Amino acid sequence: MLSGQLVSAPDLGLVGQFDMFGAFGRIGGLAATMLVFTLVFTNFFDAMGTMTGLAKSAGVAHKDGTFPRLKSAFIVEGVGAVAGGATSGSSNTVYIDSAAGIGEGARTGLASVVTGVLFLGSMFLTPLTSVVPLEVAAAALVVVGAMMMAQIREIKFTKFAVALPAFLTIVTMPLSYSIANGIGVGFISWVIIGAASGKAKKIHPLMWVVTAGFLVYFARGPINALLGA
Repeated sequence: MLSGQLVSAPDLGLVGQFDMFGAFGRIGGLAATMLVFTLVFTNFFDAMGTMTGLAKSAGVAHKDGTFPRLKSAFIVEGVGAVAGGATSGSSNTVYIDSAAGIGEGARTGLASVVTGVLFLGSMFLTPLTSVVPLEVAAAALVVVGAMMMAQIREIKFTKFAVALPAFLTIVTMPLSYSIANGIGVGFISWVIIGAASGKAKKIHPLMWVVTAGFLVYFARGPINALLGA
């Protein structure tokens, strides 16, 4: 890069450089399936937790935590994740940073379209953007965290069966740097507390299924080692 150069053509050499079934041949079907399960599980629950928080922040969430056009949102998120993999980049998923835009009044999705267009333009300004340190984003993330933290006021902390899973969920997310990990710990602890307090029959079957999935997710390290992944 020449001194003073601000514009350069983006390097798209990695686009399409992937092997969809390569892992199955290298490490075997069972181990590869476990890896795929981990990626899908993490991506789905990261997106679910982020979308739920953003919907509440935007004031469009229903009382049960769902929000309008939920199915469409997950379809777009899934397609984005696949597209990200096809370009050999990170998953094009929803990020909690969007709360900053919501705080400024974004509601219809137009802000996301504008952001996407600006990102496309920034591809040609890599020399300029590369001089901005990652630490600059820290200030924005602190503000986003404060905005999202306001949602805990709706949690009934007076009930221990609710307070403990909520607390574990909240502290696990930043400590493990994963929304999915926090949701998983919350699911597991909520089911365990409910079963231990004699309310196992009141727990929805889907909760048991998701909890079992999270147990497998958290045990993926030993499982992968056993499978030779």
